[in-house]
Order: sequence, then structure tokens, then C-alpha cells
Amino acid sequence: MHSPDHKQSTLSLHLADETATASFGGRLAAALDPGTVVWLDGDLGAGKTTLVRGLLRALGHTGPVRSPTYTLVEIYVISRIYWYHFDFYRFNFPEEFLDAGLGEYFRDDAVCLVEWPQKAAGLVPAADLVIRLRIDGEARALDVVAASEEGRKCLKTLSGSAWRDAGD
Repeated sequence: MHSPDHKQSTLSLHLADETATASFGGRLAAALDPGTVVWLDGDLGAGKTTLVRGLLRALGHTGPVRSPTYTLVEIYVISRIYWYHFDFYRFNFPEEFLDAGLGEYFRDDAVCLVEWPQKAAGLVPAADLVIRLRIDGEARALDVVAASEEGRKCLKTLSGSAWRDAGD
């Protein structure tokens, strides 16, 4: 899924509030295929887990969606696809990724959503999409960067949809 092509494309959006962030997560859900790796980048409180919650709700998940800060990974199985939500915030060393055996989760039948991937630098698989969330007052600024051919396909789907932040 990950091509060595370094050409990148970016989509930038303004998300007025938490509802808009969750709504974008729902839009993202429709663009992701099994085997896709998404890195979620942003400071604490930027909305990474809110985005994942919106994504999972759009897929029909009705149970709780927790931040995996303490568990390292939360697992959701929806329509025979594994959705893994990782959080490496508490890692002190990248090797903790290997020690925890997390590499086995990155498979062709799964979508992996990774918070704090830089904490496992060099060991976590490369991203197809990098989503950067920044706090902008009460709102969020969001950039989606395609980092592979699969990522460009996702970005094309996202760019082609009619979704627009109602807060703009």
C-alpha cells in the first residue's frame, strides 16, 4: 500500500467546532480502505480522538470510543474490517512499539489510525495519510496530506465529496 513516491497532495479545512471535527471523521470513514495507515498529528486536545469517534460512528459503531492513551490500542471490528486506534503518547523509546508487539496489527485487512506516531519513529509503518490538527481559537485547522498512492486515492475521494464545514 505504501509507495516510495514522495510527491504529496494536501487538503486544508477549517473545522468550526467538535461537531465539525466528528463530521469530518465520518467523511474520512468513506474514503479509507483496508490496509490504509493514517497518522494523526496534533497537540493534546486538538481533536484526534474526536475525529476517530466521528469516523467510527459513521461506520455504525454505537459503543464507547475511548482514547487509547493507556491501552496503546483500541480495537473495533466493523463489517469484517479491523479498525485499530493507536496512541503512542506514553512511549519513552521507539522500541516500545516492538516490545508491545504492535507491528502485527498493521495488516491488509485493517485500517490503522495512529496518534503520536513520532514516538515510534522508524518502527511504525509509513503513513498513507497524515492528518494534522491544530487548535485555532475555539476552532481547528486541519490538513490532510497524502503520502502514498493509496493516500492520494483517499484524498481524491475526500476532495470530491460535497462536505463542507457548516461553521465557515
